[in-house]
Amino acid sequence: MKDLDRRKTASRNQRARQALNSKEGGHRHRAIAMKQARWPLCWSLVETPANTSTVRAKATITPELALFTPLPDGDVGSSVIGYQPDLRSVAGSAAYSLTQRYANSLLKEGRQGLKDAAQYIKTQLEMIKERARSNIRIEIEDTTVNGTFNMIFLGHGISLGYRNHTNIVMRISSVGSQDTDPSVLVNGHFDSPLGSPGAGDCGSCVASMLELARLTVDSGWVPPRPIIFLFNGAEELFMLGSHGFMTTHKWRDTIGAFINVEASGTGGLDVVCQSGPGSWPSSVYAQSALYPMANSAAQDVFPVVPGDTDYRMFANDYGNIPGLDMIFLLGGYFYHTSYDTVERLLPGSIQARGENLFSLIKAFTNSSKLQNAFERESLVAATNESDDERAVFFDYLSWFLIFYSRRQAVILHGIPVAIYLFMPLVSRLANFGLCCWIATFYDFIKGMLLHAIGIILAALLPVIFAILRLFFSGHSMNWFAHPFLAFMMFVPCSLVGLLIPRIVWRCFPLSQDASVLKSSKEELAGEARFWGAFGFYALFTLAYLVAGLSGGFLTFSLSVFMLPAWICFCLSLKPLGHQSLRSIACYVVPLIPALTYAVYFSGFLAQFLIEKMGMMGSLAPPHGYFIPDIVVAATVGIITGCCVGPLIPVIGHWLSRSAIMQSLLHLSVLAMAISSQFFPYSIDAHKRVVFQHTILTADAGHIMDSSYEFSVVDSNSLFFVFKHAPEVAKELQIGSELSFRTANLSRQENWMALFPVSFLFSRSLKFPAKSDDIMKQYKYFPHLSSYKPQKVSDRGSRTLYLELSLGSLKEVWVAVLNITGPLSSWSLANNVLPVPETAKGGPPSYMCRLSGASHENWTFWLEVKL
Repeated sequence: MKDLDRRKTASRNQRARQALNSKEGGHRHRAIAMKQARWPLCWSLVETPANTSTVRAKATITPELALFTPLPDGDVGSSVIGYQPDLRSVAGSAAYSLTQRYANSLLKEGRQGLKDAAQYIKTQLEMIKERARSNIRIEIEDTTVNGTFNMIFLGHGISLGYRNHTNIVMRISSVGSQDTDPSVLVNGHFDSPLGSPGAGDCGSCVASMLELARLTVDSGWVPPRPIIFLFNGAEELFMLGSHGFMTTHKWRDTIGAFINVEASGTGGLDVVCQSGPGSWPSSVYAQSALYPMANSAAQDVFPVVPGDTDYRMFANDYGNIPGLDMIFLLGGYFYHTSYDTVERLLPGSIQARGENLFSLIKAFTNSSKLQNAFERESLVAATNESDDERAVFFDYLSWFLIFYSRRQAVILHGIPVAIYLFMPLVSRLANFGLCCWIATFYDFIKGMLLHAIGIILAALLPVIFAILRLFFSGHSMNWFAHPFLAFMMFVPCSLVGLLIPRIVWRCFPLSQDASVLKSSKEELAGEARFWGAFGFYALFTLAYLVAGLSGGFLTFSLSVFMLPAWICFCLSLKPLGHQSLRSIACYVVPLIPALTYAVYFSGFLAQFLIEKMGMMGSLAPPHGYFIPDIVVAATVGIITGCCVGPLIPVIGHWLSRSAIMQSLLHLSVLAMAISSQFFPYSIDAHKRVVFQHTILTADAGHIMDSSYEFSVVDSNSLFFVFKHAPEVAKELQIGSELSFRTANLSRQENWMALFPVSFLFSRSLKFPAKSDDIMKQYKYFPHLSSYKPQKVSDRGSRTLYLELSLGSLKEVWVAVLNITGPLSSWSLANNVLPVPETAKGGPPSYMCRLSGASHENWTFWLEVKL
């Protein structure tokens, strides 16, 4: 009978997967990729006697379930990380590659594969240790971490409790080193998220670290300071592994610098997205990285991206350790999906990362500024100051990295502004007079305002076109799988917006008297337009710095290269007295280095943004439907203004001809018409759909309700999914008359297992599900109960002693508690309550995530205000 039930369940799951992966209807059905399978269970109430305060606790447990998620066949637990020598070299030694076996692994909490991966890593490290020479000491530890703490994640307060998570630590040092010597930490995680093999995130990190450890031992180099490799097994559960290391490990206070290796995609050069505290880590990177790809503006943008890394544990929350956050950013289509496989890794990415890391480790271990925690604290106490300034740095085409401190930035970024302010005086020395200087400065101001209006219109016009297109299109984000469409649609109309001020004010409203200055009006107008554009970039650069941000290098480089370009242009005008192709070439050629960098930086930014728009969340309609297209259109418009804007003062009168303007508008309209023939998703750019089976229980053995719940994380709603994957709609018995008005909307609290990521969802749908076979699979459900009589204190508070049982569930990923009521304390997070959640003026709710396998139940106490 049990075999029959299993066959029925397997058959039902197979039909569901076939409905999602059906080849009927072309690539459109295959593009609807279900991201995760989650099964929230258990709803319990803990009530207090009448006339006293009430506390309600709701628990959500998520075991793994192979429904609507493509899972590998065979024994998952036997497929772990593969290690294979490669003919390429990392600093002269044999490199590595990930094998197909890792792509078939499910290395997440609750799975046997995670334990097998930890054992595999430890085995590889032991093999490396056996090859070590007598002048090197190698220590390997397999540690189990437990803990509880509060944090703010995505702007929401949450408490985290964990137990029995595995960290594997390797320390390489010279035989003469001391335990207190400052060390360099290299951190990477070997767990993966639900439904993802994790080849990029973060199997590539594990492979890089294994090879670095091997290379350190085999190369003959003896590190002058210890190197610690931390393979942490619980990053995807909100950085638990790194928290456990920083709060319990004996080597935590010896760390003088760290490198966090991460992946938000499947390759590309590893970008330094965060650096600090202070400017020393980025300075070391600038001097030692062989393939530098870093810019300080990434730290200004990173908080906007919905996510975080272990960097915060080491540099911000618990360590204040100087370090780098190096992340694969490209290939974000596959991030946290079942398509994050070895085949998707971009060629050469891991090789370049390995060479960068080995060079960085050498630089950090040789640096005189490497200090342990005690030395850092003593230095701060002695000098009464800390190095918290953020430097300005950026790579040029990954050839080299330009770096300067914030104090230097104040001077450098202020020079263009000083030139802009003094230029009216310098240019009118032969006709000196207060009125002449004021008139010239006034014209420069008008030129700057006209250029600013052009930049604004360059962003606004693509937004208008994007909104108009959506009124006549059946879906948004046509550019998602085809980024070139975004440039085809929005670059031409952005150029039109950039040129509109030149058309409207074709005759520049001069304040200067051309007859007094003995110059033509065209010459004075051209001068005002150039210095206006120069002043715009100069003032924007300085304003960016004054705001406390670390970018501004793009506009700074534009303003710097505009000066020699203008000098060459003016010199070329003297022989003929008017503009020609030769004079235009003399202006453009000196600008090529700055424009090349602008295209390089802007193209990378646009590609990264487009890839991430598929997981940035779905806002409620009607506005949410337009947001992704508006964001991409505005971004393309702004980068077009940066790339073309410096050319407008000189070539604007050539481009602003009516024939050219009409052609540009026709190109945008034609591109939008063509884009309507493209489907937003493809086999390489999937739509993310989140699915869960929700079971509401009254106690450990009674089912009150069972339902399927769906949500999406981009602007194309679930009806888009059901329309283009009709087999899924048929499986759920969805008719053509379904609408948001008639459908059952899923409540926000039902997605509690994903809190606070669940706030990226909107208008999730709920469909009835059969519950007949559920009791056959699970004997007992998770439930809360009191394990000890409550106690009332003299202070006027009452203490409840609760026990959370996970029932007969297996492979539990995470349990989430939503405790609502007037709490004054609890046993978690050192008796400190997290920032509460409130809904529509209701009582406070305290969220807690519990993870980690154990035969024992979770026990905790709550102190309630009376």
